[in-house]
Amino acid sequence: MDSQTQTDGARLDSETQTNSTVTTTSQTQTNPPSPLPSDDMVIEAPTTLVPYTFPAHKLKRRQLESGKTPLVLVACGSFSPITFLHLRMFEMASDFVRFNTDFEVCGGYLSPVSDAYKKAGLAPGHHRVEMCARAVAPSPWLMVDPFETVNCNADGEPEYVPTAKVLRHFDYEINTRMGGIEGTDGKMRKAKIALLAGADLVMSMGEPGLWSPVDLDVILGQYGAFIVERSGTDIDEALASLRQYEDNIWVISQVIQNDISSTKVRLFLKKDLSVRYLIPDPVVEYIEEHRLFQGPRDETNKGKAPDGKNDQQPQPSSSAAQPTKG
Repeated sequence: MDSQTQTDGARLDSETQTNSTVTTTSQTQTNPPSPLPSDDMVIEAPTTLVPYTFPAHKLKRRQLESGKTPLVLVACGSFSPITFLHLRMFEMASDFVRFNTDFEVCGGYLSPVSDAYKKAGLAPGHHRVEMCARAVAPSPWLMVDPFETVNCNADGEPEYVPTAKVLRHFDYEINTRMGGIEGTDGKMRKAKIALLAGADLVMSMGEPGLWSPVDLDVILGQYGAFIVERSGTDIDEALASLRQYEDNIWVISQVIQNDISSTKVRLFLKKDLSVRYLIPDPVVEYIEEHRLFQGPRDETNKGKAPDGKNDQQPQPSSSAAQPTKG
């Protein structure tokens, strides 16, 4: 998957979001509403570059189908820029869940990576958050969470957030702070949080030393993943090395092949070629307005990735051995 804060222009409806505000000064949180237990999860308030509010304005707070487990899909990545393939993956996953599982999709989130990732071609976080926000604006269930892009260290510098920590963040916000999702019987139920990614993710997880075994247990063991097949990827070979997690991994066939990638879009833009109908029109307009991806003078973060993450897979753990690829 080519997967790819809340600063200027991230238009999330704060009036309909939850009250789980984190501030940079006191690092305190508001009192959670009667939380469901979530594996005794305790998460400290992060230090953020700007005040942060978890977006829940499109989250389905009450299930419509009885006997099903509420599901929230999370896609981590660069989104530099977001493409139609990113959006299609959510729709493919929703269809797959509806016809092949006992889950009910209650929400979908894009989580753009931190600027600390420092991949060549990575636009600043506030631009990527805004492009994603514009892309999902017409969707009734997709949202953008700027959590990764606003995290910072004690010196106020952007801080990298591993995928396992991102999934714990969603689990905490939805199941602990918000109390889960209300079932058709009126009882609150814990939502399943699952990663949504392309087959490149599974391939990378089979590479020795790239992912921390502890983080793999969290991502695939505790949460699980929905993987969209990608042409040219041997998904069966990749899954063979992750057999212990096979009951928590769902593979989605891509009936209509789509190989649009952010890398290809950036290349088109640098060559002054049209990218219309490869990415949403509002994203095209935003790129033109801010002159992003225009070549060596564009606002990009250059440098080697700290952990091997690329446009097509969520980030491995920072605790994993450092890979050679950038």
